[in-house]
Amino acid sequence: MLKVTAKHRRTGFSLDVDFDLPTPGVVTLFGRSGCGKSTVVNIIAGLLHPDEGRVALDDTVLLDTSIPIRLPAERRRVGYVFQDARLFPHLSVAANLRYAERRAVGRPYVTFEEVSRLLDIGSLMHRRTHQLSGGERQRVAIGRALLTQPRLLLLDEPLAALDAARRDEVLPYLQTLRDELKIPMVYVTHDFDEVLRLATHVVLMDRGSVTAQGDVASMSLDSRLRSIIGPDQVGAILDGWVAGFDPASQLARVEVGNGTLNIRTKPLATGASLRVQLLARDIIVATHAPQHLSVRNSLQGVITRIDGDDMDADLITIDIGAGRAIDLGTQRVLARITKAATEELALRPGLAVWALVKSVSLRGYPLGACRPQPRS
Repeated sequence: MLKVTAKHRRTGFSLDVDFDLPTPGVVTLFGRSGCGKSTVVNIIAGLLHPDEGRVALDDTVLLDTSIPIRLPAERRRVGYVFQDARLFPHLSVAANLRYAERRAVGRPYVTFEEVSRLLDIGSLMHRRTHQLSGGERQRVAIGRALLTQPRLLLLDEPLAALDAARRDEVLPYLQTLRDELKIPMVYVTHDFDEVLRLATHVVLMDRGSVTAQGDVASMSLDSRLRSIIGPDQVGAILDGWVAGFDPASQLARVEVGNGTLNIRTKPLATGASLRVQLLARDIIVATHAPQHLSVRNSLQGVITRIDGDDMDADLITIDIGAGRAIDLGTQRVLARITKAATEELALRPGLAVWALVKSVSLRGYPLGACRPQPRS
């Protein structure tokens, strides 16, 4: 666990946070710009000393202002990747990496060769940093941070300065680090797509405070998150398992809840884990088993709550996982429908319904998780 408690005040801003973060995994600090995310990671890294606070990584206390303990940044074994790569411009890529390798402390767990392979930077070794694209610079910066052999990796909006193409270039490498190295990461972002593709745990921040935290599926249903990401991004996030893949249609059959979704994705092996986003705007609710429809994705469930979304629409929460033999965590979807439809269909909590969604509306992202075992 990474445990963080901190209070810090400066002109016009006050930070007061207290949370425990599971490790390993990717914990995202998510919120609007200026909410205090970067302040938190700077405190963890030892670059900022709070007025009061305690930071502990597993059994090691990095900071405790009450004793006091204040390990300097260079002794915390924390790697830091900034928004701008901050590479040494007078050195080659290889020299930048070797510099970090020489400064490493503790028993090494990742080698120069492994970093080169994981980040696909072998062909860049002899270049100077000004010859690199933005995405290449960030991959090298991540590699340099890893070669210090950190116990924790902090990434402060590492993709914010990149255009969409370069961002999509770097994200798969971060997913590889999450799945293969399993190093604990704290990832700062205000881009929900990065949360969707990388996170295993979300800490939601607003105005210097933690307003909510939890696994990605649970947080996707939280109204405090919905108020930040906007109505078009509101929806459920489910982690499922590939039951099969059809090369002809490029559709994977993915088990979620008590049903199966057909999702267009790259080829995946049976048993692979996949994160799926189902946007509330794309879900159709039926009170009878669907027949003779072009929609091929139908998930049976039970309405657990109905919330007013605006003057004309309701958000319907449907539990699609009740009674399943395998524990997949939170398995609920959201549907946005008109209030008139809620009334005409006589929707209410406890009613059995079907959630329908087109395959073209679904997005899936691979995860490096293990398939859970049936409940005993």
